[in-house]
Amino acid sequence: MVRVLVAATATVRRTIHRARPAPHALTRRRHGRRTGPALELGARPNPYARAFGLLCVVLLGAWLGLLVVGDVRVPVGPMNTTMTLRPSLTGGTKINISPLGALELRSHEAPLRLDVDVDRLDPERSQALVDHPERLAGLQDEVVRDVEQGTLDLAVRSCIAVVAGASALGLAVYRRPRQALTAGGLALALLAASGATALATWNPESVLEPKYSGLLASAPSLVGNARSIVSEFDVYQKELARLVTNVTKLYDVTSTLPGYEPDPTTIRVLHVSDIHLNPASWKIIASLVKQYDINVIVDSGDTMDHGSAAENGFLDPIRDLGAPYVWVRGNHDSRETQRYLEHTRNVHVLDDGRAVTIAGLRFAGIGDPQFTPDRSAAPGGDAAEQLAGARLASALRDQRAAGTPVDIAIAHEPSAARGTDGQVPMVLAGHLHHEGMEVMEHGTRLRVEGSTGGSGLRAVEGQYPDPIEASVLYLDRDTRLLQAWDEIRLGGLGQTTAEVSRHLPKENQPGATPSPSPSPKPSGTSR
Repeated sequence: MVRVLVAATATVRRTIHRARPAPHALTRRRHGRRTGPALELGARPNPYARAFGLLCVVLLGAWLGLLVVGDVRVPVGPMNTTMTLRPSLTGGTKINISPLGALELRSHEAPLRLDVDVDRLDPERSQALVDHPERLAGLQDEVVRDVEQGTLDLAVRSCIAVVAGASALGLAVYRRPRQALTAGGLALALLAASGATALATWNPESVLEPKYSGLLASAPSLVGNARSIVSEFDVYQKELARLVTNVTKLYDVTSTLPGYEPDPTTIRVLHVSDIHLNPASWKIIASLVKQYDINVIVDSGDTMDHGSAAENGFLDPIRDLGAPYVWVRGNHDSRETQRYLEHTRNVHVLDDGRAVTIAGLRFAGIGDPQFTPDRSAAPGGDAAEQLAGARLASALRDQRAAGTPVDIAIAHEPSAARGTDGQVPMVLAGHLHHEGMEVMEHGTRLRVEGSTGGSGLRAVEGQYPDPIEASVLYLDRDTRLLQAWDEIRLGGLGQTTAEVSRHLPKENQPGATPSPSPSPKPSGTSR
């Protein structure tokens, strides 16, 4: 820190020295001597250099001031926290909940980020909440008051910190009180402008879509359930109180993390894909089924790598995953693989548009028309995939005409899945080894899952190992439409990171108008 300060001070001094007129030039002016054009030009101070030097002093001094004294200790409910402002290119809020991990919110866009560190839990206040759960009802107002007071204190302390830091550095560099006061005033103006930007871009609904990193098992308990998030309008205050309450419970039980409390009005679907013979995937899936209380698992293909009969034993753990398993064939899964799974307990194989109802949802799917385990060029190419998509769309129209409309369609290749646009509310796919979500032209939502096997043995082919990805889809039990989804990402081979991100469809944001269901396309067309 001292070395950085000394180097910056020296740089600024050299810049200012170059900008000042030469002493001999001033002396010559006093004696009335004429100077040439080149000497006159060199004698004038460079305003850009002086401005750049002053800006460096202001920014460096303000940063040092925030670093040294720009934090406040605030009790928030039963927790003792430290709030700090930090320079940032993206803004937002980061809540560090040691040892559980961190919660990031896109709360604002400004060159300042709010860091909230949960230092410790006050034993008396937390025990009072545990012994008297009825007090949790008033926790919301208490948390909001604590956060407002802490934010006000942090704003005042930050103003003092940036003014003091910039003024002190300005005095050290310029050695003139006037320049030091100018630096302090500019630092205060910059902080005020940053605060105004943060206030103008303040997004209280950012708590609806948090990014959680840390212990995977605790994530569902921290972010809450989808139904309550969608239905509650006063999002920020209530979810902030919920976060504090759940962190209190987590600390109270120490090593025993609480399970996810199921929402009886929500159907939870675990979407996995492209396992590629990774045996670790089964343990991860079983853990997700337990922690999220999953109703049904959907596998959009490429469970195998070569589709040989010798690989079939790899599929046996599916029987004991704890939830029904819906599967479609991928381009690395053979017909032999499909026949083996058709005789496996707990598995529902979908092909040629076959439909099945599980956990209140109706699924229909089609296997990949191509089998390319050696990654060779497919004979049919995109034309074969588009034909498969058209066949699936035709089956969906038949189901609708029979009075049994499908809620979720499944295909391995996204190009085949796109053929169902307008025939079903949502279609699931894989194949690409990276996740994505989009609403297609005719209203069908396409969800492409990443590789739940981390690309299998291919994970080591690139510079970095591929992550293990899966997602939890929350659907309303009455409308059977998507309410929210969690994207789950685990570190790849040799890595130990976990990240959960909550997302909401635009039509489910508070105050939004629900979008209509997909309108069926004419029976003679397909995409």
